[in-house]
Amino acid sequence: QVQLVESGGGLVQAGDSLRVSCAASGRTFSSLRMGWFRQAPGKEREFVAFISTTGGFTYYADSVRGRFAISRDNAKNTVYLQMTSLKPEDTAVYYCAAGPRTGVVRDDYDYWGQGTQVTVSS
Repeated sequence: QVQLVESGGGLVQAGDSLRVSCAASGRTFSSLRMGWFRQAPGKEREFVAFISTTGGFTYYADSVRGRFAISRDNAKNTVYLQMTSLKPEDTAVYYCAAGPRTGVVRDDYDYWGQGTQVTVSS
């Protein structure tokens, strides 16, 4: 089992930056591929970013590429999502996810956090 706990969400203005974190426990973190997803009200949960076990490979959704950066610290069992140039359409609950596979869909991940709210005002 893996437990994931997100933190760092909040209310910001358009153009601001924000970093959300996800702390993992219960299994060797360095063996897990990690992803961030988000879900806006009335919409499906969508892929945001992926990072490999070592951090050497990352991948982003087109909507956030160039503005968001995913990173991880295996010594701290934590994955981060640095968000810059935030837009109102980035408003959503942000979830981190963990699993043994590389992927951009929900089924590629076995473990999920409870989510953290990010609200971007215009």
